[in-house]
Amino acid sequence: MLRVKGYGRLLGRRRPLTKQVGGMNVKNVKKIILFAVVVLMLGLFVFAEGVANPDTLIEETIGTIPSLDPAWCYDTASVEAVSQMYDNLIQYDATSLTKYLPMISTNVPSVADGTILDNGKTYVFHIRKGVKFHNGDVLTPQDVKYSFERLLVLDRSGGAAWMIAEALFPTINGNYVDSITQWAEKFAGVKWKEMFNENGTLKSQYEDAIVKTFELMDKDFEIKGNTLIIHLPHPYPPFLSMIAHYAGWTSIEDKKWAVENGAWPGTAKDWWKYNNPTREKDPLYSIENGSGPFMLERWSRGREIVFKRFDGYWNTPAKIKYAVIRRVSEFTTRKLDLQRGNADIIYVPEQYMAQVEKMSGVRVLKGFPTLEIVSGFFNFNVNAKGKSLIGSGKLDGNGVPPDFFSDINVRKAFEYLFPYEKYINEVWNGEGMIPNSCIPKGLLGYSEDVPSYNYNLEKATEYFKKAYNGELWKKGFKFTIVYNTGNQQRRLACEMIKFYARKINPKFQINVVSELWASYLDDVFAGRLPFFVMGWTADYPDAYDFAQPFLSSFGTYGAFLGKNFRKLAQKEFNPLIVASMKTSVPEERAKIYKELATRAHNYAVELYMIQPYGHHVERTWVKGWYYNPMSLMAGLDFYKLSK
Repeated sequence: MLRVKGYGRLLGRRRPLTKQVGGMNVKNVKKIILFAVVVLMLGLFVFAEGVANPDTLIEETIGTIPSLDPAWCYDTASVEAVSQMYDNLIQYDATSLTKYLPMISTNVPSVADGTILDNGKTYVFHIRKGVKFHNGDVLTPQDVKYSFERLLVLDRSGGAAWMIAEALFPTINGNYVDSITQWAEKFAGVKWKEMFNENGTLKSQYEDAIVKTFELMDKDFEIKGNTLIIHLPHPYPPFLSMIAHYAGWTSIEDKKWAVENGAWPGTAKDWWKYNNPTREKDPLYSIENGSGPFMLERWSRGREIVFKRFDGYWNTPAKIKYAVIRRVSEFTTRKLDLQRGNADIIYVPEQYMAQVEKMSGVRVLKGFPTLEIVSGFFNFNVNAKGKSLIGSGKLDGNGVPPDFFSDINVRKAFEYLFPYEKYINEVWNGEGMIPNSCIPKGLLGYSEDVPSYNYNLEKATEYFKKAYNGELWKKGFKFTIVYNTGNQQRRLACEMIKFYARKINPKFQINVVSELWASYLDDVFAGRLPFFVMGWTADYPDAYDFAQPFLSSFGTYGAFLGKNFRKLAQKEFNPLIVASMKTSVPEERAKIYKELATRAHNYAVELYMIQPYGHHVERTWVKGWYYNPMSLMAGLDFYKLSK
């Protein structure tokens, strides 16, 4: 543990002073006691008026860090840790999501200065000279190239490599490629698993496919002196945002150090050996050697991670010497630590905000729109095999047909049924806004002109009576809504839908049950849930990262909303989503996303519940924090903070 300074340090000195009293006279004892009291009072005064632990910033939160390997991380806890120790090519310009500053690259590529060429397919980066990794190695363009390629090679299941793969690999049959293995399969003519023997070794007849896949990836990178040129096979407008700081997975690694520690050596014929390892078999998961402003001092897994200032940082060294991210699961403990000055910044759930807003010496900043949308999803064709959540499966008052939500009147009725403002005010304590689409406010492509639904039981009744030529209103319905266990915000959303449906018509029966997260995900992706509530948070600040998962026929959600949804998406949404990625002109992209959002509203394909607001709670002695939607989600940037 770090030595606690200020008040804690004074308490630590009281016991040695007491031991020295035994051999002294009363007068001396009184002097010492008086002196100790004065010092203690001065310490309390300094604590109250000044700064506790001036060289150390302590954050208390609830997340656990799975890995310190940039190529592995794809969760907010890991990204926050990695971002302290590693730099990216570029970084956001303060609060902006569209303007960048140099980082490891001395330039931000642009069309104006000729460093974005070929209609957005070529990016030129001038790599900063003299940058040192924490072990003293000097960063080169080869390290940048290796970092991108290793991310694609590692390609761990559920990881972030898909984003860079979409940008760097050619499409297959007009569709983006999300994994390096897809091109290996293309060259081999068989599925990935079929390329290997029972003992896990590569079959000799597929060695050529492995090498060709590497060469396809490797030709994207060209090094000229201290310049790295990245050649994309197609324009990919969000490319810069995907490689900016806070995207931990595109951090720059030290190739020499990584290879010495057992990572992929950068060779063509055996990259498959390093593909999709388990976390514990990833040789870099618990060590680091970045070029960022902090080095790893200590990592007590599941408890805390301590960073120490890297005085050899290429930029001005950090203002603080130590930074600590500590996991404290109980809010009451975090609150007391904040109050006592044992923590500088803490995570506060929405329901507890009132407990810190009037706390002396504490600053509460709130009302920041996050890049997150929480939505209810209609399943247009429910899979009732094995587990039926649609009752009888018929429109007979005891169930609903599998294609219940294929009826646009049913969907619109539920859109008007939901009490948006009540949900936000009572469940989220007012910390959010009603979305008008899947595209959050704050991103290019969001438009105030896109209409949104509102709570209106008369309208809901009108559309319920239109559905199924009036038969639905007469017979009623019965089905089950599932939420993931422990998520009270989702539970209450489901309960509100149940309550107001029954209020409109007592024949409308909705059961609300919970499932553990793993089972919940299984049912979502098996298409078994008639209606479910989930959220999506930005991987990078671009509307495509929301339009694709929500509205594409092959999106993260869209692919599992039934054949009738996919048919609609293929006609109405997919062409616009593809068009949005074929132009880099902001005005053109914004126009496309506005049209996409308008169509989604007109077809009532999803029930957009809330775009939550973010907040930040810190001691008033903390300086330097400012709001950027990406940093709000990715965690603190200790380099910018001081006390």
